Amino acid sequence: MDWQANVIALMARGFFILGPELDRFETSLALALGARYAIGVSTGSTAIEVSLRDAGVVEPKQEVITSAMTAPFTGVSIAAAGATPRFADIDPETLQVDADDLGNRIRKRTAALVPVHLYGQPCEIGQIARVAKQQKLKLIQDACQSHGALPFTEYGDYVALSFYPTKNLGCLGDGGAILTNKPGTAKRLRQIRDGGRGSGGLPRNQIAYVKGINARLDELQCCYLNAFLPHLHRWNEQRKRLARIYDEMLSGLDAIRLLRRTADSVCHLYVVRAKKRDRLRDYLQGLGIGTGIHYPVPLHLHPAFASSGQKKGDLPHAEKAATEIVSLPLWPQLEEDRVREVAEAVRRFYAK
Repeated sequence: MDWQANVIALMARGFFILGPELDRFETSLALALGARYAIGVSTGSTAIEVSLRDAGVVEPKQEVITSAMTAPFTGVSIAAAGATPRFADIDPETLQVDADDLGNRIRKRTAALVPVHLYGQPCEIGQIARVAKQQKLKLIQDACQSHGALPFTEYGDYVALSFYPTKNLGCLGDGGAILTNKPGTAKRLRQIRDGGRGSGGLPRNQIAYVKGINARLDELQCCYLNAFLPHLHRWNEQRKRLARIYDEMLSGLDAIRLLRRTADSVCHLYVVRAKKRDRLRDYLQGLGIGTGIHYPVPLHLHPAFASSGQKKGDLPHAEKAATEIVSLPLWPQLEEDRVREVAEAVRRFYAK
């Protein structure tokens, strides 16, 4: 397999950080996703953090608005950069961040927007990008679940990706990248991810010129990513096919509320809103069918983000959705007959 050949070549070189595998992956990733530049970093979280640092959003007095319905790592990344996260409500039909609600929450302290393209589907990024431009706010897109959905760099200078193993493009550990179309931005991002050090030989490569962090994507993970990237489009198409089977088999079921998806969704997760959600999950588990909840508690109710000043009742759509959402099995290699079995099990549960 390609990844094995890549690993063998890596071991022969003995060069494990910032080497030729990363160079090759960055070039291929940018080409595949419609960007001019890709900068490999250690995680999707550091992709957001490094972007905020480059954008100058690094002070507690600077607020960053993101979705309440996302992984906690989005909020953690904002806090790690030094800023204060605040949260917007969601569209109950898509669970994407509500562009109107996000715009209405902008105030004097707002410095940046971090819209999330959740579950593989682009949010209302056109509207959000216009708001960011009008209000002179930095825009960092969290596309950690949406590899290949859109050429996101058309809307802003920073697009964060994650290569966590369950992502549409995953590695065998942690990994991430930032996409941008601006050469100057790409150069600065590469410096920040490498401790702020200069390029070239001694002494520049041992002097920190800016406040950077250690956020490098290692060569070993790039061995896997270089082997997996050519399959991304095919895997995305298979996810879409499986999602359509779920749609067909679960439509018309009163207890299940399907999410509204756009044609460009790459279906990272298949999420529905379900009545008696927890009892449904127990029933499916008894049949050997695993499920998930993405995500059980909106971010404004996490103790870590109490500084947002938001409390229970402030974001009703996110709070309600968190009690109903369930993620059904979905990955590219899942057999279509298995999807039908899961959907039939869901229908049997509610028939009882």
